[in-house]
Amino acid sequence: MNINLEISRLAKYAIDNGLIEESDKIYCINRLLAKLNLNEFEAVEITEESPELPQPILDNILDWAFENGVLEDNGITARDIFDTEIMDCFMPLPSEVIRRFKALYNEDKTKATDFYYKMSYKSNYIRMDRIRKNLVWTADTKYGDILISINLSKPEKDPKAIAAALKQKKSSYPSCLLCKENEGYKGTMSHPARANHRIIPVDLIEDESWFMQYSPYVYYNEHCIVFKGAHEPMKITKRTFERLSVSLILCLIISSVQMQDFRLSAVQFLLTTITRAVTLNSRWLKRRLTQRLILKNSRMLKPGLLSGR
Repeated sequence: MNINLEISRLAKYAIDNGLIEESDKIYCINRLLAKLNLNEFEAVEITEESPELPQPILDNILDWAFENGVLEDNGITARDIFDTEIMDCFMPLPSEVIRRFKALYNEDKTKATDFYYKMSYKSNYIRMDRIRKNLVWTADTKYGDILISINLSKPEKDPKAIAAALKQKKSSYPSCLLCKENEGYKGTMSHPARANHRIIPVDLIEDESWFMQYSPYVYYNEHCIVFKGAHEPMKITKRTFERLSVSLILCLIISSVQMQDFRLSAVQFLLTTITRAVTLNSRWLKRRLTQRLILKNSRMLKPGLLSGR
């Protein structure tokens, strides 16, 4: 295998998909050479179009790395850790991602989320080649259409990875899978690799830091997660509903990814529900949302189901 060819292909892929610029090319290649324990490199001119996703190129590099003793373990977990580190060589720094996101957000909110989502899957943080293996279908029921999916994107750990995880020293860093400290984290046999992960700070609550990210497993279209900067137990308190102000709900609705068939009645119902919940109690909200608020994918169901009658 010609490793120079695969490195050149990956550099072209990163430029073609906006992960880096032409002026970053030499620096990024040199970072990858260090990962591969290479002291020499001869650029290969690439005339073919870049693949849609980087995994075919990464698989070739991983195979070369294993054959040449750079990658000692060829199991799924070890390969995931290493190819994530490879992609991080062609990723912008978090500050650059935030700067570009904010600039686009001030221009057009949809452009900002489009940029962030594209970067998330083009960088292989969202492993779209695995996501597409998921089974998804719609079932027609008396309650309306229900979207059903079987997640096949999370790879099963091989016995070697399980054994290695048991021998591994326990660590509390990062504290959980959603902590901000996952950004750029190499990963272990028991914690997923996040070297190519980038998060976006969002101004939601005064005196609290919050962030957003796309889910790496995308259970539905452009599955987004908003999480608090401080690691705290996940529980519902009075403070939870204080956070759910009308302005927050509007922000999340308007800024979310192009909801189709979204009707004014749905917005009115959401605002009424949250406003009443703040003035009443969480038990009422739980019952109300369970009975009336039904979300399917990124699309609201029929207005009749959201009328509150």
